[in-house]
Amino acid sequence: MAAAEPGAAPGGGGCAPAGGGSVPVLFCFSVFARPSSVPHGAGYELLIQKFLSLYGDQIDMHRKFVVQLFAEEWSQYIDLPKGFLVNERCKVRLVPLQIQITTLGNLTPSSTVFFCCDMQERFRPAIKYFGDIISVGQRLLQGARLLGIPVIVTEQYPKGLGSTVQEIDLTGAKLVLPKTKFSMVLPEVEAALAEIPGVRSIVLFGVETHVCIQQTALELTGRGLEVHIVADATSSRSMMDRMFALERLARTGIIVTTSEAILLQLVADKEHPKFKEIQNLIKASAPESGLLSKV
Repeated sequence: MAAAEPGAAPGGGGCAPAGGGSVPVLFCFSVFARPSSVPHGAGYELLIQKFLSLYGDQIDMHRKFVVQLFAEEWSQYIDLPKGFLVNERCKVRLVPLQIQITTLGNLTPSSTVFFCCDMQERFRPAIKYFGDIISVGQRLLQGARLLGIPVIVTEQYPKGLGSTVQEIDLTGAKLVLPKTKFSMVLPEVEAALAEIPGVRSIVLFGVETHVCIQQTALELTGRGLEVHIVADATSSRSMMDRMFALERLARTGIIVTTSEAILLQLVADKEHPKFKEIQNLIKASAPESGLLSKV
């Protein structure tokens, strides 16, 4: 690890005296450079948070990164010194490494949240296989209740498009929220996620695959969450739109899977106390509709 600049306190960013207030920092990523500030004495974690707030849409969270500090004595960037604290004006950059993190796709109830997107009455006549995805969506929500998994539900402009269909039981949902934005990632949703400790994985389903589902999945991935899209509970008006959206999302590292795979992965063991109830949900599956053949 490279040493700190001359005159700096051990592990510090400069020789300015300790105190409150904020310190100007230039945050550089790729071709971008944006001035901002952080609290005096901020360390690595706060710098990472600031990078995400500034460049979240550009950062691929499936990659590893290193934070570097511009060192005047070398006239170039060096790896951020261990224990570094921002004590004076400085310039830092986020550098992607050429090693991708393997997305394993493991699911556990304690680190998973279900997202049910816009399963509303006005979409019924327009969305392909809508009756089937309603049936599968309801089964997923029943599984979530059995396993104690939080559920977040959105409704796209319900004043004009109606509420969630009656067949889907939203009993116990953590949040049911109207929206006009296509993505489900609203401030209220982010606040709800922040209240759930240890969230790592999002199971996402609903409509439409190429619009709200796609935009939600990309935003969640950009925030470092692993997204599982349930193919047999997700559809669009056009099967071509649906197919190309799922292909695009899979190429970005988002996991495209099925409801049965999700439920059995969450119980993981025949000896799980809820296995029989989950098994009964699976046995009550709707007949094969041909939806999965069009993934």
